Amino acid sequence: MTKRVIFALGGNAILTKDASAKAQQAALKDTAQKLAGYVKANPDAQLVVTHGNGPQVGNLLLQGALGATENNPAMPLDTVGAMTQGEIGFWMANALDEQLEDSQVVTVVTRTVVDGKDQAFQNPTKPIGMFYQEAELDELKAAHPDWVFKEDAGRGFRRVVPSPKPINIVESRSIENLANSGAVLIAGGGGGIPVVKTEHGYDGVEAVIDKDFTAAKLAEVVDADELVILTAVDMAYIKFGTPDEKPLREISISEARKYVDDGEFAEGSMKPKILALISFVERTGKRAVMTSLENIAEYGENGRATVIVPD
Repeated sequence: MTKRVIFALGGNAILTKDASAKAQQAALKDTAQKLAGYVKANPDAQLVVTHGNGPQVGNLLLQGALGATENNPAMPLDTVGAMTQGEIGFWMANALDEQLEDSQVVTVVTRTVVDGKDQAFQNPTKPIGMFYQEAELDELKAAHPDWVFKEDAGRGFRRVVPSPKPINIVESRSIENLANSGAVLIAGGGGGIPVVKTEHGYDGVEAVIDKDFTAAKLAEVVDADELVILTAVDMAYIKFGTPDEKPLREISISEARKYVDDGEFAEGSMKPKILALISFVERTGKRAVMTSLENIAEYGENGRATVIVPD
């Protein structure tokens, strides 16, 4: 019996210190090898992959701003999201084709419907692009007065943009049909291109949807058996960075919600991942996992993962 698993990859699993296309393709080749390792350990698994694009969006926006002219203006954020979704999907499909020779790999450029009145538009929180030191901020703000910067988990400052919640996926029916065909599916990249429904169709908006929430929404569309969010660490922690630090292994929805309410997880990093896992478990009654890319083939055996299960 096939086990359909959604893997949500962070944009930082794709972009290294070298932002060239060649380096990012090499990083994705390594990622594909690790995903193939999971398939070898779980031969009944069918993969659905979504990915972040925050670093890529930030870099492309910066390129556009530096090179923009009246006759060749920079592209808006929603269009840049589409561009990076396409490039990463192209690279990832090639890498997975090489590793999973008997599988059909399909990339779907995905539009995600959001509410134009979502409060996120009044309170941008989603980090995109590179890290900056505090001394650089005055110059950046002078050059880009509409940009908002926030400190990111002690690692520096990053530009932040609105991150509204996904309501629906425009390509739901096609994605469902492709998944049911047995294809290895890459969809919802970067959380999808954020759009609002209008009387004449869909309009893009200046935002970045958290890819983990879109992954949870995709899970509904394809009737996934498990959601796995991949991040830089094997597990989530409470009292993180203190002498009382404690890893979270298997916890219930109610335990996870209590930790969220207690402020145990940072905004814009761990908190949305935990909330996305909770959302998936609540809507499906199935378990959800958070671990690292390096640990995906072994987490079932070594227990180094945070697993949220129904109460």
